[in-house]
Amino acid sequence: MPSRATSSRSYRIGIDVGGTFTKAVLIDNATREVVGRHSVLTTHAHASGVAQGVVEVFRMVLANSGVAPESVVFLAHSTTQATNALLEGDVAPVGVLGMASERAADLAQTQARVAPIELGPGRVLATANRFLVTDRMDEADVRQAIAELVAEGAQVLVASAAFGVDNTGSEELVRKLGSEAGLLTTCGHEITRLYGLTTRTRTAVINASILPRMIATATMTEASVREAGIVAPLMIMRGDGGVMNIDEMRRRPVMTMLSGPAASVAGALMHLRVSDGLYFEVGGTSTNIGVIRNGRPTVTYARVGGHETYVSSIDVRVIGIAGGSLVRATRGRAIDVGPRSAHIAGLPYAAFADEGEIVDPRIELFEPKPGDGDDYIAVRVAGGARYALTVTCAANALGYTKPGMHAHGNPSAARRAFAALARARGCGLEETARAVLDAASDKLVPVVQGLIAEYELDADQRLLIGEGGGAGSLIPYISERLGLGCEISRDAEVISSIGAALALVRDVVERVIPHPQPEDLQAIRREALEAAVRVGADAGSVEVTVEVDPQTHRVRAIAVGAAEMHAKDLGGSITEREARTIAANSMGLPSAMLRLVAETPGLRVYRTGGERLGGVRAVDRAGVIRVQRSRALVRPSTPRTVGQDIERVWRQTSLEEAGRAAAHGLFLLYENHVADLSGVETLGQAAALAASELERLDGEASIALVGVPPARAD
Repeated sequence: MPSRATSSRSYRIGIDVGGTFTKAVLIDNATREVVGRHSVLTTHAHASGVAQGVVEVFRMVLANSGVAPESVVFLAHSTTQATNALLEGDVAPVGVLGMASERAADLAQTQARVAPIELGPGRVLATANRFLVTDRMDEADVRQAIAELVAEGAQVLVASAAFGVDNTGSEELVRKLGSEAGLLTTCGHEITRLYGLTTRTRTAVINASILPRMIATATMTEASVREAGIVAPLMIMRGDGGVMNIDEMRRRPVMTMLSGPAASVAGALMHLRVSDGLYFEVGGTSTNIGVIRNGRPTVTYARVGGHETYVSSIDVRVIGIAGGSLVRATRGRAIDVGPRSAHIAGLPYAAFADEGEIVDPRIELFEPKPGDGDDYIAVRVAGGARYALTVTCAANALGYTKPGMHAHGNPSAARRAFAALARARGCGLEETARAVLDAASDKLVPVVQGLIAEYELDADQRLLIGEGGGAGSLIPYISERLGLGCEISRDAEVISSIGAALALVRDVVERVIPHPQPEDLQAIRREALEAAVRVGADAGSVEVTVEVDPQTHRVRAIAVGAAEMHAKDLGGSITEREARTIAANSMGLPSAMLRLVAETPGLRVYRTGGERLGGVRAVDRAGVIRVQRSRALVRPSTPRTVGQDIERVWRQTSLEEAGRAAAHGLFLLYENHVADLSGVETLGQAAALAASELERLDGEASIALVGVPPARAD
């Protein structure tokens, strides 16, 4: 039996609920090292659903590691339950009570009406609708409308009022009376504060439909955690890359959609400690690709049943090519791969066979599933066993996988198997294996190039980050092909579990504000900070980014911070020399070519060369690069002079490119915080947000500004 860990050490547990396995990792809270791991089959068919697997796996990872429950200070898990409930149609019928004043009633009655939502073939989210005019509405009217909705089959309620984001009284009245009738209720204003009654109501309907199942799961999971002796907060991954506490999940479970991919992004941010790059989560069948920019994942609004919602989720591009994708034969000597994988075909990879098993290999064509086509390639060996030829096999045969990578198998076995295909094609082994990797990367490279262009990634932000068990099979080859740097995550095969354990608390506040004034941005910043604290963040750790969209007048404040129980864990402190080395290595330059041009209590800023613009790296005391750009200027400042210094940086960066009136990027660095001011429209807005960030600091405290001009055309 392993010995019990001493009480002086503390741990985090992260759990990822995948389609096949539910995986848990135990992480040392001080060193961030993975010290234990365990997995169980995901319990889709259990009466308690996937929650049963979550409970099983966290108990086993503790038992196997000999860690006492009271040593766990943080526990979080991703979940497929919200997504699966919608995919499988396991949802409650929803009664929608729309409301508006007499003046707005004609238009609002149409916008607040939600027709049944088709979730998939034969799967429908059933709805019933009623509408009340608030000018003459009383409690008796609301009770009658609720009774009529229940009579039509409604099991949960949605209250959605025109302009309910400004005046929440009528929606809260419905919640109160619905609760008296024993019904769970979602109010439109608690899902989002954006206008757009149609989308807001639809999002509230989706949220309400999964409330019974998600609340039951949350209750069971929390009870089991507490029964095991863990008193730490229980956090749930959101689909936008952060976590929220379990009480918030009970209120807004729809925010957990796509939390699996989000957990892998959190792993890249916190475990691999990257602030910018393109991440690839490479599994056996498909690859998710997205962007991390300025220390945050890029997000978009999720769609359900073909309809837009106000649910923020990771902007992920899913491609049906991955490490297990099967090789296919086409006309002549050409080769293709996928979409079927070795897992679906039920075949072992040739790359993971013992070399002695690949004897007298012969090529066979087969059909993995009826209707797939019989042009998929397998290798039949002496004795009758069959092995799959996959992308991973090709990468092993060519030496792109390295020992320590999850995708690294037996290169000699892979080469023996590919030799059979090479003979059948009448060409060389390496040419054949390279053709496989070319065919796979041909499907991924355009996506990478499109994301670089769409998100205007700086040359120094174009790092390829490989995650997932299949990362080593694809990322090194794509990196070589595009001439871009790459990193494969440590513990890539459990990166989503690690991401759940290390993720930061996140919340988002959005408003439609035509021509927002500086005081509007300060107010929404404060609201976002308070929202993040309310769902579990330590106030002192929260960073808020404000974005203004001049076309839609949409203002978004994104607040991210550490969970309260581990907010003070700074992960050690490196020396100036170590920080300089980290920055220099990142740029591929000797340390002597970098200058320390600004410093705060938690950050050091380095720049290359003697020109005003140069490569810039901001490195925190834990050795994490927080800002990295190939062309930027840096200006030391203080809270007393920050207004005039922002104006100077703003003008200098704006003038670098003719015709641009605003800076392309502007970062305020203070203490250990990096405030991204790039999303605002005007100099006045930037100055106001900076003042809000710095209001508690001494006027002479050391801060820094980093200005980034618009990207030059390639």
